[in-house]
Amino acid sequence: MKRPSGLEEAQSPASDIRVFASSCSMHGLVHVFGPGGPMARRGLWTTAVLLALATLLYQVAGRVRYYGEFHHETALEERESRRLTFPAVTLCNINPLRRSRLTPNDLHWAGPALLGLEPTEHAAYLRALGQPPAPPGFMPSPTFDVARLYARAGHALEDMLLACRYRGWLCGPENFTTVFTRMGQCYTFNSGAEGAELLTTPKGGMGNGLEVLLDVQQDEYLPVWRDTEETPFEVGIRVQVHSQEEPPLIDQLGFGAAPGYQTFVSCQKQQLSFLPPPWGDCSSVSLDPDFEPEPSGPLDPPRPSLGPSPPYSLIGCRLACESRYVARKCGCRMMHMPGGAPVCSPPQYKDCAHPALDAMLQKDACTCPNPCASTRYAKELSMVRMPSRAAARYLARKHNRSEAYIAENVLMLDIFFEALNYETVEQKKAYEMSELLGDIGGQMGLFIGASLLTVLEILDYLCEVFRDRVLGYFWNQKRSQRHSSANLLQEGLGSQRTPVPHLSLGSRAMVRVSPGLPPLPVPSPRRSLPLNAPATSSPSSRWGVCVFTAAP
Repeated sequence: MKRPSGLEEAQSPASDIRVFASSCSMHGLVHVFGPGGPMARRGLWTTAVLLALATLLYQVAGRVRYYGEFHHETALEERESRRLTFPAVTLCNINPLRRSRLTPNDLHWAGPALLGLEPTEHAAYLRALGQPPAPPGFMPSPTFDVARLYARAGHALEDMLLACRYRGWLCGPENFTTVFTRMGQCYTFNSGAEGAELLTTPKGGMGNGLEVLLDVQQDEYLPVWRDTEETPFEVGIRVQVHSQEEPPLIDQLGFGAAPGYQTFVSCQKQQLSFLPPPWGDCSSVSLDPDFEPEPSGPLDPPRPSLGPSPPYSLIGCRLACESRYVARKCGCRMMHMPGGAPVCSPPQYKDCAHPALDAMLQKDACTCPNPCASTRYAKELSMVRMPSRAAARYLARKHNRSEAYIAENVLMLDIFFEALNYETVEQKKAYEMSELLGDIGGQMGLFIGASLLTVLEILDYLCEVFRDRVLGYFWNQKRSQRHSSANLLQEGLGSQRTPVPHLSLGSRAMVRVSPGLPPLPVPSPRRSLPLNAPATSSPSSRWGVCVFTAAP
């Protein structure tokens, strides 16, 4: 096939398809648009190029569609560590209030809502508690705070905690943080609250974690007056092992430890990582628990921030959602809920908060996605009886209690890591953008022999075509319009001058050479010659006559 020479290429515009095909790096174009060659051969090359291009577009469309589906995969990996952060451990006595701390004022306010008592039953209940009835002329307080009731009448950690060790070091109530849950006042070990340094452990196994000896104080348990949903029939404590980033939800996620047993809790750390939309549905934005009754207008000042929001967690999102719902319905919050709304009074607990929360849980109104990063602890529990006969007398003498009291009230809890290795469960993108570009580049190289620079060549050629064909067309139109306007202007100026008639070189034609001389006859060439026709002249030295002859 004969290619265009350099002179032909120089004379051809840059937008000529043959010039572009001769220099383009895409395979096959020079055989389709090159000059010369049999038509059958060119047709075969055209068919091959079109089929390759169609296959390429089909493959690229499939890859792009697969990328748009945002698939992900889950990877499970076992990792080792030389030191692990010890989890937070929350402890709650199953009995929420101590019988010796209840007063007639407490029964007046909290009896119907928290204990299911009618006002006529207060005297009988006080007798069951071993207390005298309300004195004559008793006047209840004008206000009542439920949180203060649980803080005053709940089980104190100083009374429950008989012994505490962490990795063999002594610990005490000062290493615990008070927290309110639906079970009342609870205590969290290694909470990291107020910037406290988190405890770590370099070893796994028993003796390298938390060991506590607790007294559940059964003699302080409230008498069961009637069967309600909130009436506890068990004895012991509830325990939840969780990360410091999430609040405890011990009434639903805690496990029980019974007196008379030593409970061993072997933990294994698990780190979970999920992908945000569109690959997954995780979230890392904390929900504000405070409810704003009226939306802020554009001119209203912004709401003051109460401080940095806590890390997002599934339990924290649920508690914040429940707090907003109860605050919207009742204008208050329950004592275990976060937020700035006031704590509900006992009548609000009974008439509004409890029914609203139960209705919300039945409707499942809270939609909380998984956190993008979270830590949880898998647990294995085992128990043995305690104390033994040999140790019962020693413990009774040490804590100034009877052997029967030790057997019915004392328990031991041992929480430790099984090993320092931990699991990671991570969601990963199944198809990255780099893989999509690599697949597209591979398909382009396989079918049409092109690359990214070839795409730039085609775009550059399209720009040349647009400039030469489209913009050039409008430029020529404007140029022709300007020329037409100039010709019309010249014609208008010429019409204002004296018209010059054509000279008829007939037999009667006279030419006046100079003033004062008679006109001279000119032989007729038998055709008329306009003045603007090319002519030759020969002057006469004697007469000064200029004779015009028509050019051949």
